[in-house]
Amino acid sequence: MISGAVFRDAMISASHNITNQRDAVNALNVFPVPDGDTGTNMSMTILSACKELERLPDDVTVEKVAKTTSSAMLRGARGNSGVILSLIFRGIAKGLKGLTEVGPREMILALSYGVESAYKAVMTPTEGTILTVVRLATQAGAQFGTEHKDAPFEEVFEHVLEGARDALAQTPELLPVLKKAGVVDAGGQGLLLVFEGMQSVFRDGVIIPDTSDTEPREQENVVRREEASKEEPSAEAPAAAAAVPLTSGTLEYIYCVELLVLRDHSCTKDPTALQAYLESIGDQLTAKVDSDLIQVHVHTNDPGRAMNQALKYGVIGKVTIRNMDRPEQDDLVQKTDLHQYHTEPKRLEAVSDTEESAPASVDITKDVGFVSVAAGDGIAALFRDIGVDVVVSGGQTMNPSTEDILNAVESVPASTVFVLPNNKNIIMAAEQVISLSTRKVIVLPTRTIPQGVTALIHYNPDLPVEENHLEMSRSLDTVDTAQVTFAARDSVIDGMKIKEGQMLGMENGAITVVEDSALTAAYKITRHLCNRKTSMVTIFFGEGATEEEATELETMIRDKFKDVETAVIPGGQPVYSYIISVE
Repeated sequence: MISGAVFRDAMISASHNITNQRDAVNALNVFPVPDGDTGTNMSMTILSACKELERLPDDVTVEKVAKTTSSAMLRGARGNSGVILSLIFRGIAKGLKGLTEVGPREMILALSYGVESAYKAVMTPTEGTILTVVRLATQAGAQFGTEHKDAPFEEVFEHVLEGARDALAQTPELLPVLKKAGVVDAGGQGLLLVFEGMQSVFRDGVIIPDTSDTEPREQENVVRREEASKEEPSAEAPAAAAAVPLTSGTLEYIYCVELLVLRDHSCTKDPTALQAYLESIGDQLTAKVDSDLIQVHVHTNDPGRAMNQALKYGVIGKVTIRNMDRPEQDDLVQKTDLHQYHTEPKRLEAVSDTEESAPASVDITKDVGFVSVAAGDGIAALFRDIGVDVVVSGGQTMNPSTEDILNAVESVPASTVFVLPNNKNIIMAAEQVISLSTRKVIVLPTRTIPQGVTALIHYNPDLPVEENHLEMSRSLDTVDTAQVTFAARDSVIDGMKIKEGQMLGMENGAITVVEDSALTAAYKITRHLCNRKTSMVTIFFGEGATEEEATELETMIRDKFKDVETAVIPGGQPVYSYIISVE
């Protein structure tokens, strides 16, 4: 039988293992476009649980560990792979309900619940993915357990691992695109790493150390957790830490920092860069951005660095710093107003540290509201101009978590909230909000920025919610999307040889053009998408493109299609030089 403490350590080990190897998982992505990356999304999803698990005592039950893991992963889920991973562990938590300890039979049953949960969440399950790996891994463990009823837990789980390895090796045969690229499925590889991290504890009692940081963590090395907890503090620790212990050792980041930044409108820096910096010095990051304010919550060991970086974007209006390792001193925390703003700033809704907590909600003052995911000041401003209440910063390379979207939904003072993900890799994370929110949440499956804009334009405040849902959904087929970005790696797609750094033109997500110039790629794909029914072309220019080049592109399109209306908007979006709407 496996105790709650062992199961806790297994999940921590799993988090460390995939975090250590996330870059290798990212490298398995087939398409060369820069995106959210499977390894990053899966590691960040399970890392959200790791932080809470490290606080659980040794007398914890298996049920408590599973519930904590499930709740944290659900809220921290990023990208489709992260959501599916969280759903697997939601099913596992269901199977382990009421258990103080867990045996091999109960574990296999819990895994089967995980398989069921993951498959149900995907509208059209695709074999050759993480779904196949978890299903065949569970079947392998179940078969061995049935044939060897007295086998110890770790031996049965070893056959789960073998089943996962065999299933992963089969993925190229099930998905031709993987076979052409000569890789296995990235999500399946990520799940295998999670299982291998768990087995390190089940079999050997060893928590795989986190080696992903640039500096060594002040955590356990490859030793049993029980032995590590008895050791004296390292002699290599800084002198100041030896004199006055910074932390009890249960927290990696001990300061909870909340900042309210009054934006400097002359600053042209993209706030997504601030988010990226804060993620590099901490975790549990939540950031809300609008035209006047940036609200930030982050856990870090260096509040000064967080504040100094924030000052590059404006004036700090309010700061709150709390030592989470010394909660008994909360009443001594200083909250200093550095600047009196002309309106009362909204309270920052921090990411929950406990599974029972929920985001703060506001009073309902209207029937319908909107939340949109977008990156780039210009695009975010457009969404606000056409009726969006809250814009969640995110998109390609930066998939927001379910928690991020949930907090945004709860901050909208409406009984019904439409959510527009505007990215295919964010839709599943948004859909998880439906069961978590106090609002009625409707997720429109917008896969691109132009689809999101089109859906909002088709909203009619005089129609009932159900009719608007139908009309807005139908409108998604009336717009095509052209995108131009750079190749993140060498690749071959549909016979086209692609070199790292070349410009890729995509039509509704499919790579159809490879050029050395972003302008040329943009013109070619827009020309492909335009036809005699085309009435409007909107060009959003962002990273790597100038207004002069975007205007030149507009002229080229006007010369080719005389009757088409055009518009150029400074989107400010990262990664994509151009996002083009063709209606």
